[in-house]
Amino acid sequence: MNSAFCCQRKPRAEDAAPRQKTRLGRVSEAAGWILPGSLLALLAKCPLCLAAYVALGTGLTLSCSSARILLRALTALCLGTLALCIVRCVVSCRRHKQTFNLQLTQTHP
Repeated sequence: MNSAFCCQRKPRAEDAAPRQKTRLGRVSEAAGWILPGSLLALLAKCPLCLAAYVALGTGLTLSCSSARILLRALTALCLGTLALCIVRCVVSCRRHKQTFNLQLTQTHP
């Protein structure tokens, strides 16, 4: 029986090296940014317009109060997803000790 705990083991070289992202990983990361952002931009601002879009798309009718609740839920879902993407990006950058360079640079002398 091994008396070393998992936190006392030495990390292997393959665990310390950063992994390369696969194509599927890059696509899912991009979709995590694009889908909620575009849905938030294209979301109807009026609950009655949202009810009309739902009725046209699915054939289901919504009352004004149901459409208002759905509108708020979709907005909260989109904002929460975008906030999660931002937090994941910041954590990833801090883990890899990257900094954000937000300085303006001139392209023409």
